[in-house]
Amino acid sequence: MAKFNKMQVLAAMSKTGMVPVFYHKDPEVAKNVVKACYDGGVRAFEFTNRGDFAQEVFTEVVKFAAAECPEMIVGIGSIVDPGTASLYLQLGANFVVGPLFNPEVAKICNRRLVPYSPGCGSVSEIGFAQEAGCDLCKVFPAGNVGGPSFVKNVKGPMPWSMLMVTGAVEPTEENLTAWIKAGVTCVGMGSNLFPKDVIAAKEWGKITELCEKSLAYITKAHQ
Repeated sequence: MAKFNKMQVLAAMSKTGMVPVFYHKDPEVAKNVVKACYDGGVRAFEFTNRGDFAQEVFTEVVKFAAAECPEMIVGIGSIVDPGTASLYLQLGANFVVGPLFNPEVAKICNRRLVPYSPGCGSVSEIGFAQEAGCDLCKVFPAGNVGGPSFVKNVKGPMPWSMLMVTGAVEPTEENLTAWIKAGVTCVGMGSNLFPKDVIAAKEWGKITELCEKSLAYITKAHQ
């Protein structure tokens, strides 16, 4: 069952402005990454369903976060079908993210009042997702569908839209400022926040530092 309700999840994403996106088959690596992000100020973390037995790693991460990072809201990403969504909701996912929009996943999440952020690559897809009760829509792949200008142009006729962008997001002031100024609710950041060499060397402090700097850039862009 979800530990945090929908209002708390959306508020945390909006307030911090960044959701790290990460997967690793080793539970210990995943736990250390979650803790590093938490120490850096992150309060919403997306673990992606991208490998065999990912649900087992997710279970350990959720339990770890509950004990060691009590304010961390852990969700699941890369969800494309309702069956998988149900599985992760039972394991404690506080939000569900997908690369595409599946109305059946929306039904599953709505029944539990858990936020569902589907991947949308057009204005119509965003509109259909909103009709299905998706408060926060994910623009994906953000860099390919038009970048910050796409977000700005969507917000023009649809100012109520809450958008999370994933893809082409970098931990630099220039990049993050462009997305925030365009009107995103938050950004989702994956590989650029977790360099392979840093993970391999288990230099968790560097991830914490990257999170701190990114969140500082986001805060400055809102001013």
